[in-house]
Amino acid sequence: MTGTTGNQASAGHLLRLIREGKATTRGALQQATGLSRSTVGHRLDQLFAAGWLREGEAAPVAGSAGGRPSARLEFDAGHAVVLAADLGTRHAAAAVLDLAGTVLAERSGELVIGDGPEQVLDRLAQWFAALLAEHGVGPDRVCGIGLSVPGPVDFASGLVIQPPIMPGWDGYPIPERMREAYAAHVRPAAPVPVLVDNDANLMAYAEQRAGHRDCAAFVLIKVATGIGAGVVVDGQPYRGIDGGAGDIGHIRLHDCQDALCMCGNHGCLAAVASGRALARQLTEAGVPTTSGSGVRDHLAAGRPEAVRLAREAGRRVGEVLVTVVTLLNPGVLMIAGDLASTPFVTGVRELLYQRAMPRTTAHLRVVTSALGERAGLIGAAAMVVEDLYAPDRADARLAASASATG
Repeated sequence: MTGTTGNQASAGHLLRLIREGKATTRGALQQATGLSRSTVGHRLDQLFAAGWLREGEAAPVAGSAGGRPSARLEFDAGHAVVLAADLGTRHAAAAVLDLAGTVLAERSGELVIGDGPEQVLDRLAQWFAALLAEHGVGPDRVCGIGLSVPGPVDFASGLVIQPPIMPGWDGYPIPERMREAYAAHVRPAAPVPVLVDNDANLMAYAEQRAGHRDCAAFVLIKVATGIGAGVVVDGQPYRGIDGGAGDIGHIRLHDCQDALCMCGNHGCLAAVASGRALARQLTEAGVPTTSGSGVRDHLAAGRPEAVRLAREAGRRVGEVLVTVVTLLNPGVLMIAGDLASTPFVTGVRELLYQRAMPRTTAHLRVVTSALGERAGLIGAAAMVVEDLYAPDRADARLAASASATG
């Protein structure tokens, strides 16, 4: 018996044990918490009344030769939905997902981040309203909204802080404005929680949960218009003290002082090896290319100039990743984004294994994205679910619901 007291054995705590698969029957919950059968039953009744739990197939009792199997308790991922959006520099995607991260409906299209937060967030609210209406999902089922943005985010406040490629967004109150725009187009019965995080963080969070849960230190590098990294340690995103962790695109390269970056400095990695940088280099070489997605198309077509530049860009990024990998000692290094191609990954590998100590890379796997373009959406939805159903937050929501109906 483990034995817990106070809030550690609350309904929210029981829900976490069930969601994580650590205790999925009434008996297992009693054993894990030290609570009596009646107390466990009362707290489960709260969770069932909220619609958060369901009974699955009966689970056999360990060590039992007979008797009735115990009912398996499961988190009901279909009792609510999450709205998520993944913003790029010129393109965005929006989706309705269930609480397990399954995409139920989605749309994408041109949405220019440089048009500013007012216009972009209002357009997103219109997309959300259309998705809900088109697929018959009532606004009462929406429990939260998650936004993935291409800039550093102070997670506690939801504010974007000095984003190089998001003009007009610095310090803008995104959660408040998103709630207002959503309410204007959807008219929910109550304000909807809105959470915001950096795109690389959310992609890393989604990818780690989807296929690398056993990896205690996971790093994802997104190479698109800019370059950023998401780090997941012990299952949780590592953001630094104010959201600046992982902003490797603005590490200076000693031999590229003539390269002007969008942040205003010279010699940044992003100014040399990002999708925007390669698009410029291809255009100068006589291959007109307007963006990182254009570079991706050239790579898919096997265009020699694009292949050569992508491999060299991979080597440049690999120079920086030698330090990243030496510092964090991750088990998985994932390459994602427009440039996540064989030539680019080959370049990364060449520099990484050439320069890093063998001890550092002995157990390192260098892979590419498994979730593809949906990673940001799935990560944004997971962020909302983990926040709303964390023990303290879940208990507060249950108390508020009981108060409203009492």
